[in-house]
Amino acid sequence: MLLLVDDDRALREVLADYFGARGYATRGLSGTHTLESVIRETHPVAVILDRMMPGEDGVAACRRLRARGIEVPIILLTALDEAIERVIGLESGADDYLCKPFDPRELEARIATIVRRARSTPGHGGRRSFGEFEFDMDVRVLLRAGTPVVLAPREASLLHLLIGHSGEALTREQLLEASDVGAENFDRAVDAAIYRLRRVIEEDPTRPRFIRTARGVGYCFHPDDSDLGGR
Repeated sequence: MLLLVDDDRALREVLADYFGARGYATRGLSGTHTLESVIRETHPVAVILDRMMPGEDGVAACRRLRARGIEVPIILLTALDEAIERVIGLESGADDYLCKPFDPRELEARIATIVRRARSTPGHGGRRSFGEFEFDMDVRVLLRAGTPVVLAPREASLLHLLIGHSGEALTREQLLEASDVGAENFDRAVDAAIYRLRRVIEEDPTRPRFIRTARGVGYCFHPDDSDLGGR
């Protein structure tokens, strides 16, 4: 099922008709005050969430859902076609960002991509230990000596992906595509997220033990300190 969250009733009806004709069940909401409970009740495959609505806007709602541990794929819709708006939306934990007006076929393609990505991401299940830390792969929570460490949803998603591919050098493009870090043309967002994550888990962020730079490629996670690399 798809959740369509937009205060524009006409748009909700257009999307419901379009996706209904393609075999999707849909449910429309005009605001976000019941969004969390509806997600927990219906377990949608994705949420289509308007960026600007009366009351709680889409960015605030996305941040709230991610803070509560809800990892359902979210696509933000907006009439604001500015780079900073896309960055803000993606930093809130959204998986993708689509500007209005749009072709429903493009939205359908983006939904298929993020659902496929969510289902194919390796490394789910159990806790992975490194140094004094443990990372719960199911709920994406970092623990130090059993105590939760606060991570933004973006950094938690990035760490989840890196740990799931331990020992494998991931390009920035892979990190952008396969995690919640951002979208195309936002390489700097990856570097900034890596920097923040290193400040949390590395004793010396300038000489990282776990998240190492794969020069000319991207980044690689090592759960031990063998073959200690540079920045």
